[in-house]
Amino acid sequence: MSLSVIDEVVEQLKTMPKHLQYQVLEFAHKLPKTQVRGIPGKKLLPFCDSISPEDLQMMGETIKQGCEQYRY
Repeated sequence: MSLSVIDEVVEQLKTMPKHLQYQVLEFAHKLPKTQVRGIPGKKLLPFCDSISPEDLQMMGETIKQGCEQYRY
């Protein structure tokens, strides 16, 4: 039998130090007040196929190269 989300969160909280428990509590208080940002996918559908496959390939390669150069 799988744990419910609430039960799983409680189990995780039990193993955390108090200061982290308070951070989770603070996050839980703020979360319902957050607004969803961004653009719904349906509004982006008109742009589907507006970028050529070649350009997408080049963009993907550029992103991959940039990510490989990033150092932590």
